[in-house]
Amino acid sequence: MPEPLPGEIREIADRQHGVLTAGQLAQAGLTRNAVRSKVRLGRWQRLHRGVYATFSGEPGRLAVLWAAVLSAGPGAMLSHQTAAELAGLADQASEITHVTVPADRHVSRPAGVVLHRSHQAREKLHPVRLPPQTRVEDTVLDLADTALTIDDACGWVFRGLQRRRTTRAKLAEALSARSRMRWRTELTELLTLDAAGLDSVLELRYHRDVERPHGLPRGARQRMYRRGNHNEYRDVLYEAYLTAVELDGSATHRRDTRRQDVARDNAAAEDGITTLRYGWLEVTASPCAVAAQVARVLERRGFTGARPCSAGCPVGRVPLERADSQPVPGRPPSPPPRLTGPSQRAGTGPSGRPGKSARFAASAGRITRSGQPGH
Repeated sequence: MPEPLPGEIREIADRQHGVLTAGQLAQAGLTRNAVRSKVRLGRWQRLHRGVYATFSGEPGRLAVLWAAVLSAGPGAMLSHQTAAELAGLADQASEITHVTVPADRHVSRPAGVVLHRSHQAREKLHPVRLPPQTRVEDTVLDLADTALTIDDACGWVFRGLQRRRTTRAKLAEALSARSRMRWRTELTELLTLDAAGLDSVLELRYHRDVERPHGLPRGARQRMYRRGNHNEYRDVLYEAYLTAVELDGSATHRRDTRRQDVARDNAAAEDGITTLRYGWLEVTASPCAVAAQVARVLERRGFTGARPCSAGCPVGRVPLERADSQPVPGRPPSPPPRLTGPSQRAGTGPSGRPGKSARFAASAGRITRSGQPGH
């Protein structure tokens, strides 16, 4: 239960979720001995050095965050994963509290707090949000800057855009204001108008590694269509060629999601649209094989212009099945191959079913008889 406070400090305590610093208490007329007495009697708690909770019992989440930022002193603000939590960019509370302070201040690290120092701390501070925290754009860029991979860095950008916490223009402006930034080239490209419409890391990979280097047309992104009484979206739609590409970046595919995919593909087929589906493995590990298959489907519907990206790229080659199926004058057609066991077929798994290399043989420059790659 909160301890009664003098009127002039009560409003500050309410705003800071019951957490006050020793300096604030001293300005309100409470002596150091009075504060120590309340802590000793169990009415108040010491959360950090010089920071007190003016209540007993377990501090709430916001009280913990206020205590962390107040313990770091003037100019401190919550940042990185902690600021992402407050801005709605992260779905779970971070176990460690991240605080950014001006680079010219020397601060001892409070327990359970990770300190970051920035020469642009004052510019990063959000003008109105409490507890003090970085702006949404700087939160996104801080997390991108510390990301271990470019995919993780892009993931934070996409999350900020998808959840409508910021815009490409604001992120680009914040990025240009930074003198040092990891992944600057890649993020700058991501934030250009050319990248507008890309809503996930996998869509970015598909555009960057499949479409662009192989001369494929630029498909419309997230094209809305009506099915029944609700709206649905196709990841990539080549409308002029009645072809759609669906991209699944998840590691697993739940049964209910599979049913929704089948229903969506069937609805597209009713409209005369052929649907190709690719997962993370196909797009990232075998982009040339994906491009070759997409190009063949588009070419059957009138597209020209696909090109290989390198000497070993399969785009533009005739698949082996198609070449083998052409009859030779004066020679009877060859019978289909007989398979008596898994060892007689290259690329099969232990059960005799096609393995990954047979299902998606980038090195052979074709999609094998096992059909389209799954997720």
